Amino acid sequence: MYLVESKGGAIACMLLALFFLGTWPAIMTLLERRGRLPQHTYLDYTLTNLLAAIIIALTFGEIGKSTAEQPNFIAQLSQDNWPSVLFAMAGGVVLSLGNLSTQYAWAFVGLSVTEVITASITVVIGTTLNYFLDDKINRAEILFPGVGCFLIAVCLGSAVHSSNAADNKAKLNKLKIEYASSSQELMNLEKGNGITEKAKAGTANFLIELENRRAIKVFGKSTFIGLVITFFAGVCFSLFSPAFNLATNDQWHTLKEGVPKLVVYTAFFYFSISCFVIALILNITFLYRPVLNLPRSSFKAYLSDWNGRGWAFLAGFLCGFGNGLQFMGGQAAGYAAADAVQALPLVSTFWGILLFGEYRRSSRRTYILLVSMLFMFIVAVAVLMASSGHRK
Repeated sequence: MYLVESKGGAIACMLLALFFLGTWPAIMTLLERRGRLPQHTYLDYTLTNLLAAIIIALTFGEIGKSTAEQPNFIAQLSQDNWPSVLFAMAGGVVLSLGNLSTQYAWAFVGLSVTEVITASITVVIGTTLNYFLDDKINRAEILFPGVGCFLIAVCLGSAVHSSNAADNKAKLNKLKIEYASSSQELMNLEKGNGITEKAKAGTANFLIELENRRAIKVFGKSTFIGLVITFFAGVCFSLFSPAFNLATNDQWHTLKEGVPKLVVYTAFFYFSISCFVIALILNITFLYRPVLNLPRSSFKAYLSDWNGRGWAFLAGFLCGFGNGLQFMGGQAAGYAAADAVQALPLVSTFWGILLFGEYRRSSRRTYILLVSMLFMFIVAVAVLMASSGHRK
């Protein structure tokens, strides 16, 4: 079994995980904006997410000789370690609920703000729990100022969303006034027929084109819904890492005497199994009983929907390998420090601006808030990584 043992190796795992975990949400958002039902996308995603965990377990988890204290993945499957397995599976359940929630939050709040708020809540709650679970191996005088920076980023993220929503409303109101001279043109506009050429990102026409094309319709719905979903997802995300920590380190001494602790690869396997089962049950249910006024679908319709399936598979692989790398780094340097991967909004914001034209032609106030939010995030991540310790 391969173990990350150096602080440098742990940080390398965190940085690679940061890129993976910041990229897969952009792919999912892209598919929703192209009109693919989120239930279809998430079912594809969850298949490769589980496959990534199996690949990691059968490769890294089987490298080297198995010992009594640190058994390889397959050797550990038959051991009596169910208390730790249940902790790992509980972590998978809350992660699955959080990921599923963000599928819908992205449409209402936008990729950048959703990721900032959920990641910051994860750090504020999850990192604090991990610090005490890890027997305080991280440097508190550095760690908690970093947590404070994340908390400030949450507030700035909410302010960015509010300001950007006001900008979009003003753009749409202005466009309607311009079309008011002709009632027929106004009707065409509302039906999406008044646009004859591709609209520029950030314009009112662009917002209307996006609304007509996307799967989740957000016009006329309260932005409060998006923020509620986002905060719920953040609470779910804040619990999965502490649960995984308990699974691999048995701080509450739930294992019988002589039974080795779960190695990170075995824990990640069980974690991903429960994540897969919850996602499968909920998304098949949502096919027939959709939420947020989405159209009904069926399992047969899902199987025949190959539009964007390859991208959804890629998103699942990125998320699966990203989570695995985060846990590998956390086992070496402490799970509190590994929460630095929650800087994934830096990557997501880059993709959001580059791919989706988020914040194009917004107000000066929105730009100032956006830059302040990202700056605070960069500071928070640097401080959190600087707090890394070394597990004995």
